Amino acid sequence: MRFPLTLKFFLFAALVAIVPLALVGENLVRIARDELKSAANEDLTGVAAQIRDQFDGFYEGRWLAPLSVIRSGVDNPELDVSQKVSLLTEGMEQLPGVVALQLSVEGADLPLMVTDQAFSARLQEQGLDPLEMLRAPGALVTNIAGTGQYGRPLISQVDATGDWIATLALPMESRIAGRKLTLVARIDLAALRDTLEAHPFRQRGEITVVDHAGRTSLVDRPEVINDRAIVASAMPLIVAGARADALESYVRPDGMQMLGAYAFPDWFPWAIVTELSEENAYAVIHEMMQSILIVGAFGFAAASAAALIFSRGLTGPILKIGRVADRIGQGDFAARVADVRSRDEIGDLSKRINIMAGELGERLELMKFVSHETVSAIQAREGETMSRGGERRAVTMLFSDIRGYTAFSETVSPEEVIQVLNQYFEVQAEIVERHGGDIDKFVGDELMAMFTGDEKEQRAVSCAVEIEKALAAFMQSQQASAALEVGIGMASGEVVLGAMGARDRMDYTVLGSTVNLAARLCSQAGPGQVLLEEDTRAALGDGATQFEITPLPPVSLKGISKPVPIFAARGLAGAPATDTPAKAV
Repeated sequence: MRFPLTLKFFLFAALVAIVPLALVGENLVRIARDELKSAANEDLTGVAAQIRDQFDGFYEGRWLAPLSVIRSGVDNPELDVSQKVSLLTEGMEQLPGVVALQLSVEGADLPLMVTDQAFSARLQEQGLDPLEMLRAPGALVTNIAGTGQYGRPLISQVDATGDWIATLALPMESRIAGRKLTLVARIDLAALRDTLEAHPFRQRGEITVVDHAGRTSLVDRPEVINDRAIVASAMPLIVAGARADALESYVRPDGMQMLGAYAFPDWFPWAIVTELSEENAYAVIHEMMQSILIVGAFGFAAASAAALIFSRGLTGPILKIGRVADRIGQGDFAARVADVRSRDEIGDLSKRINIMAGELGERLELMKFVSHETVSAIQAREGETMSRGGERRAVTMLFSDIRGYTAFSETVSPEEVIQVLNQYFEVQAEIVERHGGDIDKFVGDELMAMFTGDEKEQRAVSCAVEIEKALAAFMQSQQASAALEVGIGMASGEVVLGAMGARDRMDYTVLGSTVNLAARLCSQAGPGQVLLEEDTRAALGDGATQFEITPLPPVSLKGISKPVPIFAARGLAGAPATDTPAKAV
């Protein structure tokens, strides 16, 4: 394991200055942590109980008790229907949060109902029918009566507005035509939400209202948070109707250490969960630790000043050389070791690193001008001089030539010609690389590529078809004024692959009749056409499902005595390949 000299000096300084202070600080922090945890626990349980009492107080004092008074008034047998409705209207205006009151008649679908105008207007703005949204269906009233849930709120949310509504039903003694009456109130729980949002505890902790399924309530977008341990432990107690408050510490799924408590309102099927991260709960400890660290830092600075002065002069140049070496290893050959003026072995090393980076950068640029086969051949020599000569290889050659290039180059500037060529070659080169091909060279507007290895014919044809489609899509996306397309030809067979040329200027390339045949087929191919000869077609067999092979009339090619059978390839999902016989070359 490497142990830098600078680290050794700093470690010695740390042991002298920090260890005694750390021992004292650890005891202080432990004592303070215990006290703060006790205070945080009291705060959490107190806030949960306070909000629970506020919820119950709201429900009993603001809604249940006044509604019971209204129920008694409406129950007066001396009042007719119009007087009952008037009493409902006046009563609703005096009750904040009540957005609808109705008298449900047993067995009747249409109750007597009054609604809050402002709330109804909000529903109408969302395209909702206020009467339909605020009316308590007869089935719901019957269900409340059957389960004995009179006086207990049923909670729901209006998805369109995000409002939370409580439905409260109270039975009445009077009857209409011998049928039972039920007073039903629809209550907007915005007051409860405001209580949560305005609570000072939210500035440092979280207050969440959850139901029996672990789903958040009184929020615009409820979400299930039963993966929190505090929520999971409260859920069965909500279902069981238990009202035992609790406090616990736990770890959230994201790894955050938390302290939490919960309490249960008497009138709502919820749990009030209060949570505080240990980071916030122990903020005082963090301040104490910061003070200890500041004092320790001063001691450490004094103890390590001498070590810094001595070690920096020794290790600084070495670290600079190491950083530059890392950048060179990552491919940044422009990196240089600067500001190392020492006249010793370290200075000599920095100069050698700079020379090496420059030479590596030059070699990398030169590699862009040769094919992968050339690079592989040079690497295979393992440092020996490259000799002229070649070897026979079974390959599939692919030539791609731009159609309409000559006319295009005569109408635009040379700079634009080069720009368009580079864009075309960039698209083609990426596709050739992806299909395992090797680009041998670019000749004017023509690309020459070679495929070797298993399924070379299959990969070459797939590459050619994809090039034609990709370049057509590219030209359409560029909305270019010139209609440029490519013609592609390919042939399979043996070639001679090797270094050829003069002793001091060689080119690693391929020669042979297969190369010539592929070039002739490329010249023969029309715009957007992919041509291949019989050997390539035979190698594909009948299992090629990615493209369609269409036989074309044999053509006479320059340098070949007999007409050559040719085939056109196209992608099954692409435009049909032209089957027009090409002219002799």
